[in-house]
Amino acid sequence: MSEDIGPVLEGWPYGESSNIRKIVGADGVEKIQIRVMLGGFHGILQFNCDGRPDAKRPHERTFALDYYEELMCAGAAGEEIIEEPKLTHEQAEELFEESFLMYHRYVVLLQVGDYARVIRDTGRNMKLFRFVRTYAEAPDDRDRLEKWWPYIIRIHHTARVMLELKDEDYDQARTVVRQARGELDRLAPQEDETFKMEMQRSKESLDDLEKAIEERRPLSQVEVLEREKQKAIRHEDYERAAQLRDLIDELRNRDREQ
Repeated sequence: MSEDIGPVLEGWPYGESSNIRKIVGADGVEKIQIRVMLGGFHGILQFNCDGRPDAKRPHERTFALDYYEELMCAGAAGEEIIEEPKLTHEQAEELFEESFLMYHRYVVLLQVGDYARVIRDTGRNMKLFRFVRTYAEAPDDRDRLEKWWPYIIRIHHTARVMLELKDEDYDQARTVVRQARGELDRLAPQEDETFKMEMQRSKESLDDLEKAIEERRPLSQVEVLEREKQKAIRHEDYERAAQLRDLIDELRNRDREQ
């Protein structure tokens, strides 16, 4: 098989359509490809949609996090007990690298609308954040990922909202936004500028999501009548406004009785 990627590049012109696509590789595994151009250089970036993005198996596990979770919990598994297990700086660095790989993947998955995998990957990274915070030996390693909590909460819940909107479950979508706000509010304040910036961006993003939900949500019969009533008031058609008010009250009383 030729190693020249020229024919693939020619069949996928840069910028003429989406520069991101899903394919099934020769190994039968679903992958994401990104068409890139840097100056006069053209190429394709590729990663797996499942497992590690780079398809590696660190320590013969799917993820490095899986291995270190087993290592830290070796005593509970009946193996040799490790007194006060801690992650060395080198081990923490391995987990930081893995979280960075996952970050790059879920950002692209969000762009292509693969929300279920975004939820999965952000959930795994949040688990990694907590693990490092608990077990890293060096204080700098324990704190390194903490500034990114507002961002990852935002992306995780944005993907959840988008799935609910696909199912047209607008009430649940609003519930997810409220849950995200609650998680942001429970974060301990930090003086780190990245944390502050991401907190502000996340809150603004949640406001935008809530507006988008309201714009897409069909109005109830009462809401339609309320708008008509307000319009009648603006036009000083008070008789029509009174009729609409009575009809609205009747509908609300009927709903309470059911």
